[in-house]
Amino acid sequence: MGKKDITFNDMAQLNDEPLLSLRVEELMRVPDLGVEPPIQPPPEKWRANYDFSLDGHAAVGVPKPKNEEEKARLVRGFLSGLGKLFDPQNNWTFLKILKLTTDYCMRCQTCSEACHVFEASGQQEIYRPTFRSEILRRLYKRFYTPGGRLLKSFVGANVDLNYKTVIRLLESAYRCNICRRCVQVCPMGIDNALITRELRKLFHQEMGIGPVPVFQKGTRNQLKTGSSTGMIPAGFKETIEFIEDDIGDRTGKKIKIPLDKKGADILLLHNAGEYLSWPENPGAFAVLFDAAGINYTLSSEHIGYDGVNYGLFGDDVEAARIALKHLMVAKQLGVRKVVVGECGHATKCYCVITDRIFPGDLSMSELPRESCLPLFWEIVKSGVVKLDPSRNNFPTTLHDSCNIVRLMGIVKPQRNVTRAISSKFREMTPNGAHNYCCGGGSGFAIMNDFNFAQWRKKVSERVKAKQILEAFKDCLDPGTEKYVIAACSNCKGAMRDIIGHYKLWDKYRITYGGLVELIVNAMVDLPKPFLEMEFIGSE
Repeated sequence: MGKKDITFNDMAQLNDEPLLSLRVEELMRVPDLGVEPPIQPPPEKWRANYDFSLDGHAAVGVPKPKNEEEKARLVRGFLSGLGKLFDPQNNWTFLKILKLTTDYCMRCQTCSEACHVFEASGQQEIYRPTFRSEILRRLYKRFYTPGGRLLKSFVGANVDLNYKTVIRLLESAYRCNICRRCVQVCPMGIDNALITRELRKLFHQEMGIGPVPVFQKGTRNQLKTGSSTGMIPAGFKETIEFIEDDIGDRTGKKIKIPLDKKGADILLLHNAGEYLSWPENPGAFAVLFDAAGINYTLSSEHIGYDGVNYGLFGDDVEAARIALKHLMVAKQLGVRKVVVGECGHATKCYCVITDRIFPGDLSMSELPRESCLPLFWEIVKSGVVKLDPSRNNFPTTLHDSCNIVRLMGIVKPQRNVTRAISSKFREMTPNGAHNYCCGGGSGFAIMNDFNFAQWRKKVSERVKAKQILEAFKDCLDPGTEKYVIAACSNCKGAMRDIIGHYKLWDKYRITYGGLVELIVNAMVDLPKPFLEMEFIGSE
């Protein structure tokens, strides 16, 4: 069997040999990167205890079953969850789209060329957008009647179901960034990305299985401590004091960041990763909002200071618990609206998904929520803050967060702002709603267990590395510093990966950061640049 000719039934093979062995020479070519090191197989100590048989990598790391009962338990749990996915009492939020996608795919494969993972992998079959969808579709049609009743007799199988199929399907659900670029090109409007998301939900809500960084250390840590980072309210207040000091060092201004201010116009909700990894981002918000006279507040309430909601990536229950807390904090503070900072998934969560979940006084009509990007443009075009684009006299390009741009249609505000404050801006190709995912979306940017980071850097982030190099192709000399605008915390994590792994700072002086930092850097009344053009990464 050739490595590119994997069939659906191959998923049920019981041996531990990977269905797909990735090789660097098969990956999409990225110009100007030179020769890459080979992909390293997982060490024996991992392979002895965990299943790596999908493609030699593990995002979740399911322990190998020790006996037949454990194998049967995996299959039973999967079948139980599969039925609930198609049950309106258990999955009313996304059921209609799921059923349409299950019933009407024409297998035309138009979506494949739109998928950055499929293209970057050298078009390996198991990364095709329809691959896991077709397995789910066949399994449901085999094991359930049209009315949703589990069949007692499994006759006429198109796909064998055993514990290997279940584990491989789980891992396959974490080889897709859920960027939904495939949906954009489908002539039938089929949403294969939703199937990926629903598969994750099946495993997490029904079977308690999911990546540790996203769920066990993500949503559950946030519900327990107040933040997905583990930062408790007291630690948050100390971080705010540090940011205030940093603002003073960068600008010479003494700015007090408002906390728990009743009756403010805006509750500003940041991704907590910004406070720890990129504190200059919430610092820049404070400088800009102070200069523009924005009446806003942050919350120091438990959970209220961390806009992260990893439940969006595959757990409706935990997503609802976290979102409810955020909206209740906003109601208690009596703010007029919630503005989400530079975080793509938090923006989609609070501006789109929560309106499907919470009716009444928590709906968008009663408690408006919006992205910070249109507000940035309102500030810039108003002229209330004096800006000089020559202060950003270095090449810039704009990465589009999938959740904000493709999934919500917020395309122009950030471009209007960038053109107004950057004298050497150039677009990626393609861009806007057609731009490619950073490769860190749907939680990938924080998933580093086992050897998943290797797969992410070499496959899912590969197309974005190519786009960045192509955007700066006329100025790749190392004497010119270049800046990738990524107005999303998760995307910034991916940019850190890409620039570090592919040595883009060392070779070409390419770095990254948010949009608000660039706005503040253009403010004419600051005595020195706000931005520090440097790169701090893991590689």
